[in-house]
Amino acid sequence: MKNVNIDFIAKGAAQGDLASYIMNQGRVDPGVLRPYIGSDGRSYITVYKGGDPTKPESYEARPIQTNATLRRDEWKLLDEAVLSVARSRLGGIQDLVDNGLVYNLGNAMGTTVLEWHDVSDALEAEMTMDGVTRAKGDRVQYGTHYLPIPIIHVDYEINARVLAASRSLGNPLDTTMAERAARRVQEKLESLLFTPTTYSFGGGTIYSYLNFPHRNTETLAAAWDATTTTADNIIADVLKMKQKSIAAHFYGPWMLYIPTAYETVLDKDYDSTTPGTTIRERIMKISGIKGIKVIDMLPKDNVLLVQMTSDVVRLVRGMGLQNVEWQTEGRFITKYKVMTIQVPQIRADQEGNCGIVHGSTTT
Repeated sequence: MKNVNIDFIAKGAAQGDLASYIMNQGRVDPGVLRPYIGSDGRSYITVYKGGDPTKPESYEARPIQTNATLRRDEWKLLDEAVLSVARSRLGGIQDLVDNGLVYNLGNAMGTTVLEWHDVSDALEAEMTMDGVTRAKGDRVQYGTHYLPIPIIHVDYEINARVLAASRSLGNPLDTTMAERAARRVQEKLESLLFTPTTYSFGGGTIYSYLNFPHRNTETLAAAWDATTTTADNIIADVLKMKQKSIAAHFYGPWMLYIPTAYETVLDKDYDSTTPGTTIRERIMKISGIKGIKVIDMLPKDNVLLVQMTSDVVRLVRGMGLQNVEWQTEGRFITKYKVMTIQVPQIRADQEGNCGIVHGSTTT
């Protein structure tokens, strides 16, 4: 993922060329960055004019003076290649979408910072015989935090000679580069959840499940491999992690995330007296566990139990995967970007209680 770029917009500041462009333009319609050649040979852009964004009549084609490079059908091919990658299941991010844990930004291009609040505990119920005695007055306290809004993008090129050849021969446009760019963007987004990297900008920090300061930690009895642990130890580890979450006042439902090396271990028989029952099936019998998912990016000997509610984690999304035309170098190569504006947000309350339990052999 070394060719993936992350630009930030936060608290009125921008980092990166794309972020600076967006800041200077204010509210930018991605359609402006997608010029196409119409059937009459003129260049057009598609502009959203209001209404239901899912209906074609909410958009109109407007002619522009700048020369476009791709035809409308060629844009469709690139978009289909990107969307096919977006629909593939990349573990944790997809879980947030599937569980409705998405916070949509109204103007992602113009949003300079996501300001969010945590809330203190307040108010107590009083028990009296007359109902006249005044209860203790109290106020909820709000804490203010900031989250950088990342623009994750990968650049690729379409050579004018290759494009002309595909048109003259009647072959469809080769979308391999668009697919690879989309895959790299998705992988970078997934890494924001499951690798120990942090990103700080503009007074805010993006944390992952592995380095969020308020996460709960649990030491595994041993690594979950065939030589150093047993099925009973694995179940005991999961139960201890569940108890850690309950002690922090988070009661599920939970997703259990495991690294790749643990996948086949969970497929083994739980014990000899119940043949056909795997360790995986035994874990799923624990109340509140809604699923087990293998995450290739999760470092070995790390296990995560995550409560799937918005007060624990959510996906802050401003724009899904998009293909845009960025800049032209000379006459023969046109730059394109696959970009997205979204970031996972890990959360805790003001007392530091969190619904994430991080189990590892070194915790």
